[in-house]
Amino acid sequence: MQAGVIAVQGDVAEHAAAVENAAAAHGEPAEVVEVRDAGIVPDCDVLLMPGGESTTISRLIRREGIDEEIREHVASGKPVLATCAGLIVCSRDAKDDRVDALGLVNVSVDRNAFGRQKDSFEAKIPMTGLDEPFHAVFIRAPLIDDVGEGVEVLATVDGRPVAVRDGPVVATAFHPELTDDSRIHDLAFFPEQEVVA
Repeated sequence: MQAGVIAVQGDVAEHAAAVENAAAAHGEPAEVVEVRDAGIVPDCDVLLMPGGESTTISRLIRREGIDEEIREHVASGKPVLATCAGLIVCSRDAKDDRVDALGLVNVSVDRNAFGRQKDSFEAKIPMTGLDEPFHAVFIRAPLIDDVGEGVEVLATVDGRPVAVRDGPVVATAFHPELTDDSRIHDLAFFPEQEVVA
């Protein structure tokens, strides 16, 4: 499996390790490639859109022509995991003119709605598709404030959606790559497979 991490800005190494762990749990090797230029995404089986700064990510993927390749990837049914700023960029509406939302997840988001850096928090959250709660790390996290048709809410905090699935895209307001638990990557990329012991 070739996994592309959109590497224009954000948590690249952490996502690479998590997808390698998820693939290994299924007995499948993963080759992780960093995507900074157009022409790489078409060869990827799965994509990771990491956290970082959504306005910067949006601007750089558009400038490099990666945005259309990501849209084509999703249109072909290939999976994407978008976390934090990745969720913002993949949303239908980022409520910020500086973000050219890709429209891959039928949600609108409010950037940094959970607060500033000092308001970051961690929580164990039950999540659809996982047998045990997930230890989620929220850092300047966005709020999913509108969930459109066809979107499955996978997890909530205080009644607010923090993880969703829209077709082949799983998107989280938190940073699963900042834990040693690769189950979110597993859920995004191997939803129908059992883990190999």
